[in-house]
Amino acid sequence: MSLAPRVVLVHRRTEYEELIAHHGTRGQAEFFLARRGRSLAEAEQRHHLARGALAEVSAAVPLDWRQTRVERSDLDRFLFGPEDLVVVVGQDGLVANTAKYLAGQPVIGVDAEPGRNAGVLVRHRPTQAGPLLRAAVAPGVERRLELRTMVEAVADDTQRLLALNEIYLGQPGHQTARYRLAAPGGETESQASSGVLVGTGTGATGWCRSAWLQRSSRLELPSPTAPGLSWFVREAWPSPVTGTSRVEGLLGAEQQLSLTVESERLVAFGDGIEADALQLTWGQTVQVGPAAQRLHLLV
Repeated sequence: MSLAPRVVLVHRRTEYEELIAHHGTRGQAEFFLARRGRSLAEAEQRHHLARGALAEVSAAVPLDWRQTRVERSDLDRFLFGPEDLVVVVGQDGLVANTAKYLAGQPVIGVDAEPGRNAGVLVRHRPTQAGPLLRAAVAPGVERRLELRTMVEAVADDTQRLLALNEIYLGQPGHQTARYRLAAPGGETESQASSGVLVGTGTGATGWCRSAWLQRSSRLELPSPTAPGLSWFVREAWPSPVTGTSRVEGLLGAEQQLSLTVESERLVAFGDGIEADALQLTWGQTVQVGPAAQRLHLLV
């Protein structure tokens, strides 16, 4: 007899909860915000919206199914099962934070604060949770899954990093990074820059788009489900030993960008989470390209 589906509800602490945890009491948090021209009432209202959305989704899980919850800070210690249904209740960014810990499980994105989020990845309302959960286990669910490309960085010492939006490679303090860059179809070039971004079609609306707009690039950024990536060198600096001839490009499904470190320390982190980074030192090489793993987003 097969086990009933397990629904994993992913959420994050609200600003209100973080304020209370930091200041100890509601009164102290209110006093702190008041001195900065803010009211605790706004954070408290948003807290109730988020917690109400989580409770509504939880109540929609069929009674004979299993369910559990995991907070964002515990994702790296949580063991997802192959048969799990993952429901992310929160912001678009929380879906990106969750994606790298999954291995093909269907993901339902629920917007906890409609109108405040872009709703690119959290497209659904809490009231839709019941029908969506049943659809996720119905025959033919594959036709309703949007497979979004992810980006992967693998270092020569087997360190590995996954991201849904983009991976940044550079100095931890975003100062000058020195490395040798090798892109498909071109010669290796030594560079000094503010770092390198390699992004997916999902990330083409964020950090990579900023770099793309800033330089009036003519590259056609990939779509979220396209297998390719785009890459951009930030503020490359010309000198007698460093070049600026290869500062942007596209990577196909089987192509990779290669960086060999020429600094004492560089890092690679994904989706803006600097605390979870690859640590790279002089002479190491890291390969960045499309990941085999994809986000399976129920639409």
